[in-house]
Amino acid sequence: MNLRQAQEGIEYIIRGIETDDEELNAFLFSLGCYSGETITVIAHKRKISIISIKAARYSIDSQLAEAILI
Repeated sequence: MNLRQAQEGIEYIIRGIETDDEELNAFLFSLGCYSGETITVIAHKRKISIISIKAARYSIDSQLAEAILI
């Protein structure tokens, strides 16, 4: 299951990042988004998801949300 399919308000553990783009992978890692880390979806909007990682909130687009496996 990817992050775009996650329910709002539930804490998940990241199982992996599904992308061949090293730049995207490095960006997600800089946010603290990597395997084993917990992540919570605060809200899903049309083309974005608002997430919480390590007590910080971020707004990510659908492409990023679909690359994060939980």
